Amino acid sequence: MGKFYITTTLPYVNAEPHIGFAMEIIKADVIARYHRARGDEVIFNTGTDEHGVKIYRTAIEQNKNPQEYVDEYAAKFGELKSLLNVSYTHFIRTSDPDHKKAAQEFWRLCAARGDIYKKSYRIRYCVGCELEKTDSELTDGACPIHPNLKLELLDEENYFFRFSKYQQPLLDFYKAHPDFVLPSFRFHEIKRFVADGLQDFSISRIKAKMPWGVPVPDDDEQVMYVWFDALINYISTLGWPDDVKGEFQNFWPGTQIAGKDNLRQQSAMWQAMLMSAGLPLSKQILIHGFITVNDKKMSKSLGNVIAPKALVEKYGADPVRYYLLREIPSGEDGDFSYEKFEQRYNGDLANGLGNLVARVATLGEKVSPTAVHGEGDIEKEIRTEIDRVRALYEKSLHEFRLNESLGHAWELISFADKYINDKKPWTIKDDRDQFSRVVANACYIVDAVRKLIQPFLPKTAEKIREQISVGASEITMKKAGNLFPRLL
Repeated sequence: MGKFYITTTLPYVNAEPHIGFAMEIIKADVIARYHRARGDEVIFNTGTDEHGVKIYRTAIEQNKNPQEYVDEYAAKFGELKSLLNVSYTHFIRTSDPDHKKAAQEFWRLCAARGDIYKKSYRIRYCVGCELEKTDSELTDGACPIHPNLKLELLDEENYFFRFSKYQQPLLDFYKAHPDFVLPSFRFHEIKRFVADGLQDFSISRIKAKMPWGVPVPDDDEQVMYVWFDALINYISTLGWPDDVKGEFQNFWPGTQIAGKDNLRQQSAMWQAMLMSAGLPLSKQILIHGFITVNDKKMSKSLGNVIAPKALVEKYGADPVRYYLLREIPSGEDGDFSYEKFEQRYNGDLANGLGNLVARVATLGEKVSPTAVHGEGDIEKEIRTEIDRVRALYEKSLHEFRLNESLGHAWELISFADKYINDKKPWTIKDDRDQFSRVVANACYIVDAVRKLIQPFLPKTAEKIREQISVGASEITMKKAGNLFPRLL
């Protein structure tokens, strides 16, 4: 049994959860559940990013102190665990005292390496991204991710991190780890960014202007820049630096999943910071795209932000998980619409998986109660097809193509339907032995489907097991209603 660690990014708590982050945490959950099914001991981390100017200003606008504000919104993100049926083990908040302590110790290590210095600077800054913006990153003079936010001009004296020092070490690391970032085109993107030259970046803010942050060690006039502070959560959640022989030693380095707007921070900035602190670099970075709604960017001003809670209340957790995992390519952008959602629901879930399980469970009613069949009775053709599909499924999953993994599971559903149609068991029901063998084979295929979808649709997989349970020496069956009633 191995040890596996996966973490999402920490969403800002300046707004309620939307389906973009829901997709990220669901993808991480699939990978965590897959590793648990393989027998690995898994730590799955998520949490909330609670510092920075966006949160500070939003709290002030709502006449709340920042801690009161972040407590309220952190609870909303905590609700995603039960809402989306995700299995995270750790929930870190960057306002936690242990995290602040870890961030300060990390700062001291980088400072001892000579990688932190102070200087005056003047930049254009996007509050939405909490990042500096250069001319090449702007579209029509605005941040392309937050075009409605006016860029701010920062002119002050802060601490800087010697990012430029780590250009060649990062390139050397990338070369030695060809699968470090998935998908590969995102890896090419970050390698080009680093090869073009790195600029040192600011890692603090003047406390008098923006007091909501982790205090800089030995300087009461500065607080840490939100990105420097937040990235350290990936190890502070493991007990670093106090518990270095516990979870940190056993589970770090880990796998990180993030949106494409986090590519630079996760795969370059954070890795350089780890180098500076003398700590192992991340194991792998998985980058997903954005979700549009009816082919338009989600925006409060457009009123098209989709809340996962509303979707789950209407359709259920597994249908929401299915759509976000199957319709949205893991490494690319994808679109959400209620029309597409209901098409997927009716076509793939109700008419596909749900109908198959109902068909097989109905056939099982006609099997003699004394009929017992084990795996030795399964036809060779069926074993071969299941092995073929499972190999493709696992390859896609390891390459962070989760939508393709689910697609392979649905290949097996189609295979099961074809098997039943070809065998026509209803025509041989008087031959009890032959009939029961066909039903047993169909059950074996359904059980293989159940195992494949379990990380993706855990509640559905459990419901299938309750209806059709395939053991080493016997099969038990119980007819129930359709797993996914058709939407009218």
